[in-house]
Amino acid sequence: MSLPDLAVVSPAELVEPLRAVVVWLLRVTTVPVLAYFVLINTSYLVLIGLGALDFRTHLRARRTEVATLGGELTPGVSLIVPAHNEEAGIVTSVTALLSLRYPGHEVVVVDDGSTDATFERLRQAFDLVEIPREVPQDIPVRARVLGLFVPRDGHTRLVVVRKENSGRSEASNTGVNAATEPLVAMIDADSILDPDALLRVAKPFADDPTRVVATGGTVRPVNGCRVIAGRVVGVDMPRRWLPRIQVVEYLRAFLVGRSGWSRFRGLILISGAFGLYRRDTFVEAGGLDPDSIGEDFELVLRMHKMLREADVDYRVEFVPEPVSWTEVPSTLRVLRSQRRRWHRGLWETLWTYRGMVLRPRYGRVGMVALPYYWLFELAAPLLELYGILTLPIALLLGVVNVPFAVLFLALAYGYAILVTLAAMAMEEWAFHRHERWRDLGTTLLSSVLENIGYRQLTVWWRLEGWWASLRGRKQVWGVMTRTGFNEEAS
Repeated sequence: MSLPDLAVVSPAELVEPLRAVVVWLLRVTTVPVLAYFVLINTSYLVLIGLGALDFRTHLRARRTEVATLGGELTPGVSLIVPAHNEEAGIVTSVTALLSLRYPGHEVVVVDDGSTDATFERLRQAFDLVEIPREVPQDIPVRARVLGLFVPRDGHTRLVVVRKENSGRSEASNTGVNAATEPLVAMIDADSILDPDALLRVAKPFADDPTRVVATGGTVRPVNGCRVIAGRVVGVDMPRRWLPRIQVVEYLRAFLVGRSGWSRFRGLILISGAFGLYRRDTFVEAGGLDPDSIGEDFELVLRMHKMLREADVDYRVEFVPEPVSWTEVPSTLRVLRSQRRRWHRGLWETLWTYRGMVLRPRYGRVGMVALPYYWLFELAAPLLELYGILTLPIALLLGVVNVPFAVLFLALAYGYAILVTLAAMAMEEWAFHRHERWRDLGTTLLSSVLENIGYRQLTVWWRLEGWWASLRGRKQVWGVMTRTGFNEEAS
């Protein structure tokens, strides 16, 4: 009895079913995917145009606003500084914040259960003494306040609150409870503000005190910059390519995206690194949610929802010139953790406020901004991953031609480079921050390199964050390993 003959399957017979599947996928998805990229890139073009109009208005106002900055109508500001194990730079940071050009501001440092010498450094530098003052619970907080301290001299406008460790959001809420000024801003302990930043970001409140409830300023990477005594004195590009590409990202996000949305009156995101709020509105909204991973985004959406439902006439504005400088990740490990957290926060916040989408009562926020964030911010990495996987396979199988592939890549990546260059041109035209042509050339090259490997990695990381949330996995914030900036002796 002979064994049955084994069927021999040729490579062509193996490839043909795969080819049929790819052909079907392309037939079904080519038009929708290309339309998606046309829409998203057209939206960028619209935001560039709106941002340019906002910049033009801003530059015209700069000629006449100097006299009004810091005038009698400028409202007082409490700078809230959550600090956990910041002993290395806390004194320099607080000293710089106290010396900002502003007629009436206080600094409220909240020592969030530090296990290092953060409080001791502050105590020695400012001769702190404890005072018998209770911190009110305007915003309920779970962690216990351990003490309230002020400088012995009686005139330095510094308050230090010691509390049990419970995270940045609760530390910020505790600081707002202890604040005494009508405006509050959350500032990271390792961030650096431009000397006039507070004056400029507070100006909309002075111009329109009854309607403006929140403003945000630009956040820029400090990596590579020259710093003296907590002040950026020279803007240079970072030495490493990973932070350089993030400089490009921040330019595009703030100077194109948020300027355009502000002009459209649909701004729904103010960076947690530099936002200014009316204290009464902040408290009425309930402060930052300590259980939210996207607490800054969630707060602004909650404020929009609350004020729209109360039929309040209000404004949330982005001011392009004030700059807060912060250190961005310099390793792939830390960057991955950050981007996973950001996209997870985006998803969880959008899902929480899904009831506002396409609801006329929420105005442009509900009818335009939120649908845009669902389609072009949340879903973008999913669609881009689809393109990354299918296009090379389709080329190898010969089911698409090279002109189609070039068109797809131009829509997906070429336009992003154009948007970045537009943002760079807008910033340099308005503020002339870069001293050397070489830095502009580095920015140009970074905008190209962003699309080779870096962008594909961030697509995967963002999807990881989304998937982790869908699976209900507990979010771990991780540690931002900081390498420090180029601090020079004064």
